[in-house]
Amino acid sequence: MKAIYQTVIVKISGEALGDAGDKTILDQQKLEAIALAIKKAHDLGVHIGVVVGAGNIWRGKLAEKVGIEHSTGDYMGMLGTIINALALQSAFEAKGLETRVMSAINVPAVCEPYIRRKAIHHLAYGRITIFAGGTGNPYFTTDTTATLRALEVNADAILMGKNGIAGVYDSDPKVNPKAKLLKKLTFQHVVEKKLAVMDLTAVAMLEESPIKIHVFNMEDPEIIDEVLLGKDIGSVISKE
Repeated sequence: MKAIYQTVIVKISGEALGDAGDKTILDQQKLEAIALAIKKAHDLGVHIGVVVGAGNIWRGKLAEKVGIEHSTGDYMGMLGTIINALALQSAFEAKGLETRVMSAINVPAVCEPYIRRKAIHHLAYGRITIFAGGTGNPYFTTDTTATLRALEVNADAILMGKNGIAGVYDSDPKVNPKAKLLKKLTFQHVVEKKLAVMDLTAVAMLEESPIKIHVFNMEDPEIIDEVLLGKDIGSVISKE
């Protein structure tokens, strides 16, 4: 079967990498499952960029709690994404995939600096390109990073893997058991209703773009493959 997209950005939350049981920041089985899912997607001929968060390592709320200034806390989170990116790189390469880690923060000993044209080159050659370091600026989330990189490399879609949430709901499903799953909606609707699917700044950036966002439950990483084959899973956000 043929994939419905040629180039995608896969957004993976940091929480999706950790072990909730023993509270370690990385879980081998989860890394392997994600790597296998990415390999299946790659085998479909899809060019894949990955943006990873750092919620398993560091969260902004902790910075506030311990008295760390906001910008400094954000930079600490960006460094956390580099740790996760290297872990994913190792897992991907164990599956025989060629990879590159590109960071918006310059850490030349472990990864390449992010350069747009070079990123496009890596993707064109089928390399799994992992974008780390956020946008390189405080006050922006990794959701915004996913949107920005998708626009810069001319991706067709962003695959937004959520931790334990099946898609976009009209209210918080963890609070309201009667919350309704919204299968199809527009960027404008998400912004106007302030639906908590992702950073609203990231959504607003796409309002005039043909890029689509697929939101689905990342607890089963193989859903990535099903989404790419056009199956009706989770929620789809688009311009119209």
